[in-house]
Amino acid sequence: MVGKQDKWRAYWDKVAAGYDKDMKFWDRLLYEGQREWACDRAEGDVFEVAIGTGLNLPFYPPGTTLTGIDISDQMLEAARARADDLGRTVDLRKGDAHRLPFEDGSFDTVVCTLSMCAIPDVDLAMREIHRVLRPGGRFVCLDHVVSPNWLLRTIQGIIERFSVPSAGEHLRRRPIENVRSTGFAIKESDRIEGGHVERLVATK
Repeated sequence: MVGKQDKWRAYWDKVAAGYDKDMKFWDRLLYEGQREWACDRAEGDVFEVAIGTGLNLPFYPPGTTLTGIDISDQMLEAARARADDLGRTVDLRKGDAHRLPFEDGSFDTVVCTLSMCAIPDVDLAMREIHRVLRPGGRFVCLDHVVSPNWLLRTIQGIIERFSVPSAGEHLRRRPIENVRSTGFAIKESDRIEGGHVERLVATK
């Protein structure tokens, strides 16, 4: 796993420079308004898993305290530049979701958008997210998931033959199942864009 993570880290470092341009297309196509949806549900001390280039930063409510991690140095460099441009103070650290560098009960909200698809061990990541949340804390998740349409599921499976080895990116996951099995209570959930985008809010 360590070797694979090094490979995937190198991949995200490599694509960091063009990531915002690529995501601008996908945000328009599939995720219009969804970053705002996720960030509107954040409050208090907020931690973002796999913050990437910081595309969510403009949408967090005023008064929230922001912390984020990512495995990619280049992604974090872009996130720092974005935070500076926005005039927002953000604690940005290199790290991965399997071993969060925080004490138990450190945050009121944990946000993860379009990233559970690329975390190797989702169950381990969810246990860590559960650990760092305060009692009553909120987990907000947005991701593309396995399609309910058999033809699209087949296409997703074909794409995964390439996306998983190169970037560790899965298209046929449903994080809500991992969220439930970790012990979270689902408070809000729906599937949009024909069912292959899912968003949820759960509490500890």
